[in-house]
Amino acid sequence: MLSPQTEEPILTEEIIEEELEPTDLEEAVDNVERAVPAIEFRDVYLAFDDKIILDGVSFTVRRGETKVILGRSGGGKSTTIRLILGLLKPDAGQILIDGEDITDYSEVEMMEVRKKIGMVFQEGALFDSLSVYDNVAYRLHEQRVDEEEVEKEVRRMLKFVDLEDAIDKMPAELSGGMRRRVGIARALVGDPQIVMFDEPTAGLDPPTARTICELAIKLRDLEDVSSIFVTHEMKNVEYLSSEHATVNEEGEVVFEMEGEELCLINTEIIMLREGKIIFSGKDEELLASKNPYIQKFMRGK
Repeated sequence: MLSPQTEEPILTEEIIEEELEPTDLEEAVDNVERAVPAIEFRDVYLAFDDKIILDGVSFTVRRGETKVILGRSGGGKSTTIRLILGLLKPDAGQILIDGEDITDYSEVEMMEVRKKIGMVFQEGALFDSLSVYDNVAYRLHEQRVDEEEVEKEVRRMLKFVDLEDAIDKMPAELSGGMRRRVGIARALVGDPQIVMFDEPTAGLDPPTARTICELAIKLRDLEDVSSIFVTHEMKNVEYLSSEHATVNEEGEVVFEMEGEELCLINTEIIMLREGKIIFSGKDEELLASKNPYIQKFMRGK
């Protein structure tokens, strides 16, 4: 069927159903869903008294994308996470989760939204009086899930973070890196498709920090998780922006370096300064920036 004005085909439902197999239709629907950002900030403003925290911030996090947020302390990095969780409300602008405008949601409404989101805190934020098992199972116990299912899920999550042997330990028996990994396991219960990382490597030695970044990469590449990774450490940017996780023929997770045969498109960086985004783009663009502030930041000054 042709439009007299455009002379181009007009696709009706009948034509689409004839031309597309059921699997094609499923893929088309999936593609439409993936076009909706997992997270979107639209011209968001927030101030505490006379101090501006976010000044007209806009960005999106696509499905399966990691957005690394850089900046110095007090620049508004962690505030973005608190806004996404509904712990703060913006003074102006909109915040959307899966296309749903949550800007003015009540606490009861936000409780439903938070079920979609996993949260990894800076220090792991474990309950010191609970074992590793009970820390990871905490949300499931609150939901009164059958204990057999709880144990299955806890073991699955601890396997993902390579801590199965620590299941009966108490937090006091764990190293700082292990506590962070338990925190990640707890955040992943229920398979959230959005995960927030708030300075997850702060205070950790380089090998342990790399392990935390590798977990974030596995979530991105193997689980199609959308995430925000707040950090001030350039080494984290290097890991997240240059490595890709895949599974080899033996079923082992391996990490491949970006190069001629591999170009990462699912990780982008934004840098905040005094509440404004002063950079948004790929790591190569960040490294090539002539902005004096960015250059100084990358040198750790």
